[in-house]
Amino acid sequence: MISNISVFCASSQKVDPVYLQAAFELGQLFSHHGIHVFYGGGAVGLMGRLADGVMKGGGKITGIIPQFMLDQGWGHPGIQHIVVQDIHERKKKLAENADALVALPGGVGTMEELLEMITLKQLGQIFSPIVIVNINAFFDPLLKLFDQMIKQHFMREIHKNIWTVIQKPAHAIDAIRDAPGWDGSAIKYAPA
Repeated sequence: MISNISVFCASSQKVDPVYLQAAFELGQLFSHHGIHVFYGGGAVGLMGRLADGVMKGGGKITGIIPQFMLDQGWGHPGIQHIVVQDIHERKKKLAENADALVALPGGVGTMEELLEMITLKQLGQIFSPIVIVNINAFFDPLLKLFDQMIKQHFMREIHKNIWTVIQKPAHAIDAIRDAPGWDGSAIKYAPA
């Protein structure tokens, strides 16, 4: 059963509206399925639209936000926040109780979060499905880089089972349910 999902996404408001719409749709989807969403706590960009989608659907969303970001007024005013000391603690809390981790398009912060989760899963430290929502082919360059890493033996072919790529938010639940199993034995595959 999927109870808690953590979402990584952008706080930029200047992006193509297709990304903002996708975040809103994802929030509504999770709300419709009774899933508690955790995210970075922001009020604008994809973060804000994700939260708005969850709230419009009557769902539950919690922002995990460092104090310095809250001090800047970046927190979404309509939601409950868990205030942490720094980005490291935020990522730890986002990964802690997540039944799945979902990445929407974003900037370097989103990429850093996604790559850390992939690394932790590769090392057998987390086992949750990781879903990459590839709206507008945004993640294509990163996915091509992953293929290059595998082709040149920096990663193994089995590491492709760490993540699942979807094109539309509507496919997120199925992608989570159908994700390949992963467990502590993954550590033996970590060295390429």
